[in-house]
Amino acid sequence: MDSQEAKLYDSLLIVVGVVGIILFYYIITIIRYQRRSLRMNKEKIQAEIDTLEKERKRIASDLHDELGPLLSAVKLQINSLDTDSPDDMYVIEKSSTHIDTIIGKLREISNNLMPNTLVRKGLQKAIEELVNNNQQIYGLQIKFICEQGLQLDQHKEINIYRIIQEVLHNTVKHAEATYLIIKIVIEQNRLLLMTADNGKGFNYFNKVKDNPGLGLRNLQSRAEVMGGELSCQSEPGKGTMYTFDIPV
Repeated sequence: MDSQEAKLYDSLLIVVGVVGIILFYYIITIIRYQRRSLRMNKEKIQAEIDTLEKERKRIASDLHDELGPLLSAVKLQINSLDTDSPDDMYVIEKSSTHIDTIIGKLREISNNLMPNTLVRKGLQKAIEELVNNNQQIYGLQIKFICEQGLQLDQHKEINIYRIIQEVLHNTVKHAEATYLIIKIVIEQNRLLLMTADNGKGFNYFNKVKDNPGLGLRNLQSRAEVMGGELSCQSEPGKGTMYTFDIPV
């Protein structure tokens, strides 16, 4: 190799080295930008969830602490009316029954917004109560399996509860299922939440691609904000199975 070829070879190496450095810097910049974008997106989702939960808690408190006692006072005043007319007595009794129904609905709505059991007794008891209530209201057979104690931070407990609440809602509203299994397992600092129903199923990838519903977005957002992953297996006529892998 003569001196001219050697210079050309050295120049080529320098060019390749410079291009390599530029590409490496460009790749690192993209990775940093993606990580920053993911972190900001996660923080945004967490802020939206926190705002939503605070608003739910406020509304639940207003319903329970203000409207409930007010309706009870109205019922007491109606029942204290003195009349000998059978027609008036019938109206009073019917009005009292309606007020009892309204109070019951308010308690149900308040509990759905922010379950007292979740705050007082923790996630496991709150899920058991949610399962029992849904079985009684909708006649859906639900089996909840959790053989380990659940000791999680408040944010995770609320998010996991909302995920199960959303899955139950989707199962009742869309799946046309008669049976639902909910299972929670903790192993190697990971919480696995698995649900499976015997409903009509759907094409998950087409659903997400074409028109992701609010329910699916909620499930994905709740999983992402906990640093977890959501996977779904569903086909028309073969039911739906969700798996949430969450670090604890």
